[in-house]
Amino acid sequence: MTKKNPAKTKSDRNFDSIAAKFQQNIYNTTKGRLRQLVLQRDLLELPQLQQPGGRVLDVGGGQGQLALWLAGLGHQVLLTDLSGEMLALAQQAAKEQQLSLQIQQWSLQQLAEQQQSAPLVLCHAVLEWLAEPAEAIRQLYQLVEPGGVLSLMFYNVDAKRFSNIVYGNFNYVLRDLAYKKKVSLSPQNPLDPRAVADWCQQAGFIQLSKTGVRCFHDYLRDRSEQETEFDKLLEVELRYNRTEPYASLGRYQHLLLKKPA
Repeated sequence: MTKKNPAKTKSDRNFDSIAAKFQQNIYNTTKGRLRQLVLQRDLLELPQLQQPGGRVLDVGGGQGQLALWLAGLGHQVLLTDLSGEMLALAQQAAKEQQLSLQIQQWSLQQLAEQQQSAPLVLCHAVLEWLAEPAEAIRQLYQLVEPGGVLSLMFYNVDAKRFSNIVYGNFNYVLRDLAYKKKVSLSPQNPLDPRAVADWCQQAGFIQLSKTGVRCFHDYLRDRSEQETEFDKLLEVELRYNRTEPYASLGRYQHLLLKKPA
């Protein structure tokens, strides 16, 4: 991902071949809806979004669900991603919704090299697909303006291990979550929250908050309740997903990180 190791850039995941599948199997599901609503709740509490016209940089934002929502609130959003197909879907949605959305097919490294920056930077469900996530944190620090905030969400290895034990996938857990074959929509590099916290601190960030995303959704015995009881499930998630031990059981961790002024 860096100039010193250009070959590792090839390990960063590009979703061009499965953009439509991603939309169907991730975004248009209860887990996608719940993730979106939890992130919206967290972001709306930030001072950077209290007034329309705020500048937002969405790094690896894919099909732009959050970028479109923010644009609809009157903010100036730059959406970037490696996947041209994902961005094309975002562009189509922006046109249909008559929203102004700036879109660029740029990598995180390109953003850092071009010295792009904003008071609010989003990076959601990206780190776990990158070859060098620790380096990505340092690059994200460059993109946040002094006094600004990084909204960082990543795939939690502790939750993945716990859920597979609950499901009875003991051999998989004992193999240290090593896949026998590649699963296209499942992140291959779930991250240790303690390591991510260390990377953020070393980069210079100050953690403002931590939220678990899908703290209960994935553990329901009756999976049909994810749909039939969605409103109650959402209420429970929003009530307890900042409280331990539930926050640490979220399939994703959402951190709000401040760059000192």
